[in-house]
Amino acid sequence: MRVTKKGHLTYCTNIHPGETWPAVLKSLEKSLVVKKKLSPKKPMGIGLRLSAQAAKELGTGKQLTAFKKWLDYHNCYVFTMNGFPYGGFHGEKVKAKVHAPDWTTKKRVVYTKRLFDQLAVLLPKGMDGGVSTSPISYRFWHESDAALKEAMEVGAKNMIKIVKHLIKLKDKTGKVLHLDIEPEPDGILENSTEFIYFFEKVLLKIGVEHLGKKLNYSAKTATAAIKEHIRLCYDVCHFAVAYESPKPILKRLAKKGIKIGKIQISAAIKTKLKTEGKSRKKAKISLLPYNESTYLHQTVFKTKKGKLEQFPDLGPALEVIDNPKYTELRTHFHVPIFTDIYGNLQSTQDEIIKLLHLWKDKPFTNHLEVETYTWDVLPDNNQLTLTDSIYRELDWVVNTIA
Repeated sequence: MRVTKKGHLTYCTNIHPGETWPAVLKSLEKSLVVKKKLSPKKPMGIGLRLSAQAAKELGTGKQLTAFKKWLDYHNCYVFTMNGFPYGGFHGEKVKAKVHAPDWTTKKRVVYTKRLFDQLAVLLPKGMDGGVSTSPISYRFWHESDAALKEAMEVGAKNMIKIVKHLIKLKDKTGKVLHLDIEPEPDGILENSTEFIYFFEKVLLKIGVEHLGKKLNYSAKTATAAIKEHIRLCYDVCHFAVAYESPKPILKRLAKKGIKIGKIQISAAIKTKLKTEGKSRKKAKISLLPYNESTYLHQTVFKTKKGKLEQFPDLGPALEVIDNPKYTELRTHFHVPIFTDIYGNLQSTQDEIIKLLHLWKDKPFTNHLEVETYTWDVLPDNNQLTLTDSIYRELDWVVNTIA
């Protein structure tokens, strides 16, 4: 749906189990229930998530045409896709596998091209479309600085292949499509500083040279093409875990001329750590249910001196939570956004509010997508059906903006 004339609001369908195309299509019936409550008469956008298997099954032929007709019939449209998880996202231990295959592989390129080919068909005329993606790779798969540098360079070369593909699609369809890189704790690109460094020092350097040779582009034309077709996916939870606030990030990106392709509206868990032992024990007990085995819950402490200390998962962080030098803990856990209170814990909902207010004053993207996929953390009195829970999240965003 159009949350205002300035942007489209949806939720990411990665919340629904389904790794095959028939299962995904079946799950979209829940989107129709949400639409009936949120946008009964006006078109509603869908944030589509397809695994590699589902994308291959959907293809670019009759199945895709039939899906386009399904969307038209139900007054829905697709403007953004989640291309981060390649494989299974439900019912199995995901953890670091969410990055695999990474941007150093041909499989990631093939998968991403397929998503864009499908989006070019599904996207209504007059809109731009985006696919969010992994921040190159999982950092700890590359054990040395040289290995990290090589991964960044190979990743950049593969992303430039996507740029070339999107240039061709624009020439063919007139539609602007963009790859939205999503920094995440323990990804090769974790925060805005690393993202900007990669964009300027690696991606542009490799891309300008490549597009100059292959398409005879001038440096200026090549730079403009890369900045049009590769953007930042601003996942609020991820930047909050890195203790980064929106205003400085937006200012730096604007100065560099780097666009934001999508806001992923999400919240992390946080807690202030007081000096007395009882308080820390209470915080540890409250955090234990969040130490689950499916997803990565990268955790970052802030120390009394303002430094950040990072742990690859919540479990190892809880082992040292009693250390008095730590004053705050934040962990990567996409909790529902409509509340900021989780018993003795809090969420980073305030960072969402800051970002949405900045967006309302000066829209820097027209893609807004709620990405909540952990509902069981809510107390029983806040539990709703899945479709009612999704509606509550989207309604909260609408009201926050209004």
